Amino acid sequence: MRWLRLDSIRHRLLLFAVMATLVPSASTAWISYEQHRRASAARIADNLTRASNQTAREVELWLKERLLDLRVFASSYEVSENLERALRGPRSPAGRLASTPRLGEYLNSVRSRLTVYQDLFVVDLQGHPVASTGDRAALPLLAGSWQTELAANNWLVVEGQRDRVSDPARIAVAVPVTGSGARLLGALGATLDLAALQPALERARPDSTARVFLVARDGDVIAAAGLAGSIRAPLPRGAALELWSRLDAPHATEYRSVDGRTVIGRARALENPPWLVVAELPTDLAFREVNRLRNMTMLVVLAVLGVVGLTAWRLSHFIVRPLDSLTTGAAKVASGDLSVDLPVRGGGEVGYLTRVFNDMVARVRESRQELERLSVTDGLTGLYNRRHLMSSLDQEVRRVKRQGGTFALLMMDIDHFKRFNDTHGHQAGDEALVGVAGAIHGSLREVDWAARYGGEELVAVLPDTGLDGAVEVAERIRSRLAEAEFSGEKITLSIGVAAFPDCGETPEALIASADAALYQAKREGRDRVVRARRRKTREVRSR
Repeated sequence: MRWLRLDSIRHRLLLFAVMATLVPSASTAWISYEQHRRASAARIADNLTRASNQTAREVELWLKERLLDLRVFASSYEVSENLERALRGPRSPAGRLASTPRLGEYLNSVRSRLTVYQDLFVVDLQGHPVASTGDRAALPLLAGSWQTELAANNWLVVEGQRDRVSDPARIAVAVPVTGSGARLLGALGATLDLAALQPALERARPDSTARVFLVARDGDVIAAAGLAGSIRAPLPRGAALELWSRLDAPHATEYRSVDGRTVIGRARALENPPWLVVAELPTDLAFREVNRLRNMTMLVVLAVLGVVGLTAWRLSHFIVRPLDSLTTGAAKVASGDLSVDLPVRGGGEVGYLTRVFNDMVARVRESRQELERLSVTDGLTGLYNRRHLMSSLDQEVRRVKRQGGTFALLMMDIDHFKRFNDTHGHQAGDEALVGVAGAIHGSLREVDWAARYGGEELVAVLPDTGLDGAVEVAERIRSRLAEAEFSGEKITLSIGVAAFPDCGETPEALIASADAALYQAKREGRDRVVRARRRKTREVRSR
């Protein structure tokens, strides 16, 4: 603080000017940056979503084309007849069929024309190879209930295993081979060269900076487009799990990719095989324009900050002097004297500051008056509250004892108010309370006043009024209230009337007498006015 020299008004004004410029400018710049970034992220997410969807369609179409070719080959006489003939032939002790050279020649001829097939093979219903274009022992193992799945779906996809990450990914597809009477004889399958998917992945890339690739469930990259060099590492496990879990998320996912770069990506899952189609874009390239705009904005903010700081430093010389003329007035206000009203001398900064100071003092004065009013007023009805009632009653008792005379007190209770609340709700009950308070206030003189004693109980104090006059006022209140309706109902009052000092010589005794008269009015049927009984001691003295 000493280093900033904030003990000087000039330096405080300078700091305020700098902060007043820096905070909104930096906040606006940051909000603008975030909005642009979100808009860019949404646009990029849409592009990546389209890319992943297009890639998924390309892969699915590619697989369907391979399956369609296999179905054509499987329907050939060469396959079905030779397989059926092999099934009728002898088997080895292990249950395997004898090799069928003619079927192998057919498969080799197909493979020589379609290089996308790395290997073609025919197996029986037990998964034993009948013919193959490669090593029969290296054929993919068809385990489990593959026959049921093959018969139900009319095709089968089996994902091959890789010994090393650098090994090429393999996938085997198979279609049923049927004989006479549509009887299932076995399956015709092929091991596919996934390098043929490279053109499809290249076509799906939204631009040259995007990368598209296929990922196995364990994170191994099967095929890719846009990645520099050969693929040596799988997708980090955390990133793969997050992509799988956020397939239906509305926003793109930010993660670290296979080459260690931070990217933003979207994924689409394939059902069979269970691969993940990922389209991603490095974040530094994706938000390059947004970051450039952020840097330019920060430069502008710094330039504006420098200009404002210099201007504030110059103006502080002219601002400090007028403040000295307000010191005396501020000291009076600080001591609690809110009657200060400084004369406005001259114009310019001095006159403006003086007017502002006077206006500030006036507002503080009004606020204090309002606080004082709220401290003695019931917030709902606008009548005085119970605390003010007891304080004013005590003062009225002392006044009457000192000067002589009398005053009256009306204790009023709304009849069946709980039933009204239960029927119409508390909001209607509050409105009824306000209406009753207005009827009471409208029936009093200017010197009279009313207060809310608690709940639906209201009190009116009538200075220089005896019991007879108080009863007339009470009847006037009842008459005025009889003309009003609240939520379609009439509301009545039971009123107890007491006078000082005949019915009590202390505020508590007077309230107790009026309260007893009030409950007598309720016992007698409500909607009536009952006088409080005079104290016996007062009666003896009057005789």
